[in-house]
Amino acid sequence: MSPRHLLFALATALIWGVNFVIIEVGLAHFPPLLFSALRFLVAAVPAIFFLRSPGVPWRWVALVALFLAIIKFGLLFSGMAAGMPPGLSSLVLQAQAPFTLVFAVLLLKERLSRQQVLGMAVALGGIGVIALDLGASSPLGAFLLLLGAAAAWGVSNVVMRRAAPPDTLRFMVWVSALAVVPLFALSALFEGPRRDWEALRTVTWPAAGSVLFVGLVATVVGFGVWGYLIRTYSASAIAPFSLLVPVFGMAAAALFTGERLTPLRVVAAALIITGVLSGLIRGRRTAPPAPEPVRTPQEALTR
Repeated sequence: MSPRHLLFALATALIWGVNFVIIEVGLAHFPPLLFSALRFLVAAVPAIFFLRSPGVPWRWVALVALFLAIIKFGLLFSGMAAGMPPGLSSLVLQAQAPFTLVFAVLLLKERLSRQQVLGMAVALGGIGVIALDLGASSPLGAFLLLLGAAAAWGVSNVVMRRAAPPDTLRFMVWVSALAVVPLFALSALFEGPRRDWEALRTVTWPAAGSVLFVGLVATVVGFGVWGYLIRTYSASAIAPFSLLVPVFGMAAAALFTGERLTPLRVVAAALIITGVLSGLIRGRRTAPPAPEPVRTPQEALTR
């Protein structure tokens, strides 16, 4: 990998990691479902007016919009709004990797190697350590929402693998467009039109900036660069860089929000990253020569 492309990969992981802290800023003002709707609105408009169709059947776009944009990010933002800290959220979302393996077996009839099964067990052990560290007084419900988000992400990864979009950025812009109206509707239903209107009427510069960063920088720029790297080097070569997302996320949260890095959380991070990396290394050995579709690490749309 050239030094310039290495810098692109590191910068994308940094953007997606810091993105969790930026999300925290937005959630301090917007209800979570409204914030998610605004994020995808910014990601889709005006880009959809300058891009061609997604290049795959619309059913795949709709399924990814459902599981990734609506369910995954709805649960992620709701979990963070309910008390999950940003750094820990960036780590828990890495549970998408073992969930992806499970759903690939169930839905695509793929077979797992012993190394992949072991890596999945190690990563799930890290998730268990996080649950232990949270303790009785911590937001267990918020933690479960994050696990639900990781599971939804796993489903969307399998759908994206099946869809194999030729251009990830174009595909994700259309996914964003299809998610906007359902998310606004869900926000009105569960958060209330009055609360939504009050948040929009009293929007602050930090809140507006968070929407722009999450929608444009983390989604459009992040996916654009990541998709370019995937097409240049293949997913198996680029995917390990996604493991830096929780590293940057936890570091940014500790630096900007004062989030504590307890010894148990450090152990959990080591277990999860080791487990995920084990599966990636095995995947690189057996990967087909044709480029694979990107496996969204925070696949922003946090990340």
